[in-house]
Amino acid sequence: MPEEDEKKAPSAKDQQITVQIDPSKSDGVYSNLMMISHRKEEFVLDFMFLQPQRGTKGHNVATLRSRVITSPEHAKRILRALQENVSRYEAAYGSIQEATDIPKVVH
Repeated sequence: MPEEDEKKAPSAKDQQITVQIDPSKSDGVYSNLMMISHRKEEFVLDFMFLQPQRGTKGHNVATLRSRVITSPEHAKRILRALQENVSRYEAAYGSIQEATDIPKVVH
């Protein structure tokens, strides 16, 4: 008896996504500080720019550049993707040293 061709649903790896970008967002934003907060339903990622020349002694001024709100499941995918890309970067260019001059903020 001949085998029938089974049609399988495409897996997530097989699917392609076309990305469209609004030209006003294509330049991106620079961030050198990030704060993360969360609750059961979501994670909030606040990307900020800490200007070294602003503020008074002991008081720094950071400007919010972008806020991303996402699900816990997607936050975990972001974490995995960042870990994989940092590993690839370090394999190609060497170890990344963490900044020591940025204030530690616990949120």
